[in-house]
Amino acid sequence: MQIDELLKGALERLTFVSDTAKLDAQLLLAHVLSVSTSYFYTWPEKQVDEKQITAFHQLLARREKGEPVAYLLGHQAFWSLDLDVAPCTLIPRADTERLVEVILSLVDGGLKAKHILDLGTGTGAIALALALELPESQVLGVDLVQDAVLLAQGNAKKNQVNNVVFKKSSWFDALKDHEQFDLIVSNPPYIDPDDEHLSQGDVRFEPKSALVADHHGLADIEHIIKESPRFMTRDAYLVFEHGYDQAEAVRCLFMQAGFDSVESFQDLGGNDRVTIGRWH
Repeated sequence: MQIDELLKGALERLTFVSDTAKLDAQLLLAHVLSVSTSYFYTWPEKQVDEKQITAFHQLLARREKGEPVAYLLGHQAFWSLDLDVAPCTLIPRADTERLVEVILSLVDGGLKAKHILDLGTGTGAIALALALELPESQVLGVDLVQDAVLLAQGNAKKNQVNNVVFKKSSWFDALKDHEQFDLIVSNPPYIDPDDEHLSQGDVRFEPKSALVADHHGLADIEHIIKESPRFMTRDAYLVFEHGYDQAEAVRCLFMQAGFDSVESFQDLGGNDRVTIGRWH
């Protein structure tokens, strides 16, 4: 069977499953054939052998059930990184790159982020992007899940980022009281347990512990805001990614805790997605 025939059939199978059916099909076939997607525009009539066709159909069947493409491929692009992913943690998303951009703008504005803490690091996406862009900084990423810590360590090695360390910790629990950071960042669980989106799309396959928080999705954010001042230098910043409808609540939590310079920033879709606060 030819490449263009395979892709046409795959598109028909995935059209009602994914909003990016064509791209999904191309990425999966490129993975099977060990080529880039640009190969398909140059060699649409190339024949694919039976073993490769079988492997492609197996991946399509899993995608039809909703399994995320990133899990099927085993990796995901984020910032300028290629990150290994696994079902033990969330898949890095493009909206989270906005959080990195906001932090880099703070640094451009004068924040001396020599010591950075990433809470709930997952794949290490945020920590690694910051470490890559701020080579003079020392970055610590922590996660409750040991498999996520190992994954993040592997991603640091894979991407040759050396100014970052990952370790197991439930938020601040494994940190020493004297440890101080100029910047604390987190993309914590922030989805309400009753949110209907948890039963839809790719998130069905991602770990609920990394998605869901009590108190309408704000419980972990509240905990981090309460505990973070003990670990912050003067004029340090705390930065969150949060739900599209949580910005006002997060700003209120910041101000009630004594933070100033509180501000929210929009994501690629125009939703308030990142909120920052400065600690005196």
